[in-house]
Amino acid sequence: MEKTRMYADTIVVPPPASLPIHQRGGSVRRLLWHLGEMALAMVAGMLLLGPLWKVAGIALGATGALARPDVAALVMATNMTAGMTVWMRHRAHHWRGVVEMAAAMYVPFLLLLVPLWTGLLDADALMVGGHLLMVPAMVLVAVRHRHEAPAPVRRHPAVVALARRWPTGLALLVTVDMWIDPGVLSPWTMLVLPGGYLVIGLVRRTLRGPGVLATQLLGLAGWVALTLVAVTVGGRTAAWLVAFGWLAHAGWDLVHHRTARVVPRGYAEWCGVLDTALAGMMIVAILGTDG
Repeated sequence: MEKTRMYADTIVVPPPASLPIHQRGGSVRRLLWHLGEMALAMVAGMLLLGPLWKVAGIALGATGALARPDVAALVMATNMTAGMTVWMRHRAHHWRGVVEMAAAMYVPFLLLLVPLWTGLLDADALMVGGHLLMVPAMVLVAVRHRHEAPAPVRRHPAVVALARRWPTGLALLVTVDMWIDPGVLSPWTMLVLPGGYLVIGLVRRTLRGPGVLATQLLGLAGWVALTLVAVTVGGRTAAWLVAFGWLAHAGWDLVHHRTARVVPRGYAEWCGVLDTALAGMMIVAILGTDG
């Protein structure tokens, strides 16, 4: 099989004929996998861009306009299209396929706007109907381009550098709400911190090394104890304990990022930035109550 060749910022993907049979474009399995990726990319677009629309609405005084059913539907289509576009270009799809997939997300809602405006449909029917029409439209686009050879994708070095730091960007996007409205999380949220490492370690079977499982269980015991103390004392002291617990876990993430023994480095990076951002905003919220 011809290997993928990389020149500076250009990636040349081998044509489908050089790929194994199970990976060729005409495969039903490949088609279903592509549709599944599109669905996940759309959901990611909605989750990541939704808070940004909220921030923009507050800043521009357009919260009421964004809450309208027709506007909300088009904003949702935009979020899904953004996530889908990024992923399809990452997977070396041609722009014509990307544009047609974007149309598959917008057109169903556009077709239902007139019935909405005339009172034949309500907001719930608009959302349900738009999504129901979107599914066959996406399938048609995917089937139409299933035999298409991958496109050479030229990426600017800055884009490549940012792509390598995607866990950091994802963590910052996830914490947008906390940046807007700082607050202190419940002490019980600290139980999630060591739990994630144990679950991932079990799935990846990376807890078998000498002392690895014992270290993870020791961390679990430490955060459970901190959680119980915070719940017991309550008030301002509990708030500081929660902030400290999240900040301490950022250090835990840093160690695991350097060793890569239990979780992938991408997860450790994402978790470390997330923990630091949330802990910082909790500290801001605590200090803000003093004023």
